[in-house]
Order: sequence, then structure tokens, then C-alpha cells
Amino acid sequence: MKKNLFSLAFVALLGAASVQSASAQAKMTPAGTVMVGGEAMYANKNIVENAVNSKDHTTLVAAVKAAGLVETLQGKGPFTVFAPTNAAFNALPAGTVETLVKPESKATLTKILTYHVVAGNMTADKIMAAIKAGKGTATLKTVSGGTLYATMNGPKNVVLTDEKGNVSCISTYDVIQSNGVIHVIDKVLMPKG
Repeated sequence: MKKNLFSLAFVALLGAASVQSASAQAKMTPAGTVMVGGEAMYANKNIVENAVNSKDHTTLVAAVKAAGLVETLQGKGPFTVFAPTNAAFNALPAGTVETLVKPESKATLTKILTYHVVAGNMTADKIMAAIKAGKGTATLKTVSGGTLYATMNGPKNVVLTDEKGNVSCISTYDVIQSNGVIHVIDKVLMPKG
């Protein structure tokens, strides 16, 4: 089960990382699918099936494969994935992604990717309700065992703060998958240690 969670997290991150301007590119197609990064994300497909179809997801797909998380991300779930865009990964210090996909960095890569995954189906409405119930902050436990803090920045803008104090905004909400939901974010979140 843990391996499956790790795999799901990684593929989901790779799939969503390709979004270059999620707010501008996300729109509903006539069939009811969401367009992310110029590709249709079908609600009847799992996270991996959607990610591998996008030309903008090549870095994430490579990372998911490097971490051995493909099978996990194809698992039943449900999973909530906070998926950084390619621009978010590109904003990391030079050489970070290249180092993380090396075999000797597999444990670190897996920890970072699964830090972006929460068990369950946390739609935007559920996250906002949890923030309200928490009197302004929702504490989200990640698959990696870490914690993310969700708060509101305005009436409809959810922001996530990681354990190091870095802040990421959700740019595209509720990209529904057959095994969960993806929220596209603009920064890579980092766990402690």
C-alpha cells in the first residue's frame, strides 16, 4: 500500500508539473474534461493515464519512473495531489531535478513527491471547509508523513505552506481523476530534513 501511495504521488506530480499557466489554460471542454497544459484530463482516467498523454509532462513522467511510482499512481486511491508546474520545478536551484532523478537519490525524490499527496479526495470545497473549521488553517497530513498547512488568501485562493515555510498557491482546482483529484500549484513544496 505504501509503495502504491508513493507511485501515485510521483506520477501525479509529473503529470501536473507541465502546466505553464494553469489559470489561463484550464477550461472545460464540451465533454466536461478539464484542459491542463493544453491536454485534456479525463475524469475516467487515472493520474498516470492522464499524465503520460501530455507533452508537457515529460519531466514528471521521467521522475515518476525514476522513483518507481508508476504502479502506485495507477492505484485505487483516492489521492489528492498538489502538483507543481514545470515552471515550479524549473525555479528550484540549478541541478536539483537532475540530482533527484539519480538512482542514489530515489528515497529523497520519493519523500518529496509523496509530500505533495494527501490520502482521500480533498476537493477545493473540502479544503476550504477544513480551513474554516480550523479557524483559518487546515492541517493536512501527507502520504510521506509530513504536514502541509492550508490557508486562504482572499475569498477563493487557497495557499499551502510547507514545513520549511515556503508558500505555494493553487492555480487550478479540482482536476478530477478516476483515482483522486489534482490541484495544480506554482511552487514545489519541501518537507523538513
